[in-house]
Amino acid sequence: MPSEPQLEAAIERLADGERLREAESTVAAAAPQLQRVLAAALASGGWFEGSHQSELERVAAIEDPHERVTAIATLLAEETRIAMLVGVTVGWSLADELGESAAD
Repeated sequence: MPSEPQLEAAIERLADGERLREAESTVAAAAPQLQRVLAAALASGGWFEGSHQSELERVAAIEDPHERVTAIATLLAEETRIAMLVGVTVGWSLADELGESAAD
C-alpha cells in the first residue's frame, strides 16, 4: 500500500497530459472487460438494487419541475460518485494484479 506522499506524487504525475492520455488509451482498450467487472462489483455490493429503483420512482413523481430536475441531478451525482469509487477500487485492484503478474 503506498504512503500518502507516494499517492499524492502519483496523482500529480497523472496531471501530466501525456501520462493521462496513455492511461486513457490503456483503459479504453480494456473497457468492455472492465465494464463487466465494474457491473459485477456494483451488483455484488448492492449499490443500485432496490434503493436505486425506489429513489428513481420517488424522483420521477416530484410534481414541481424545478424540484424534480434538482432531485434528478442530485441522484445522478450520488450514483456517479459511488460508481467512480467502485471503479477506482476495481482499477486499483487491477494495478495490484498487474504488478503481481509482472513480478512473477
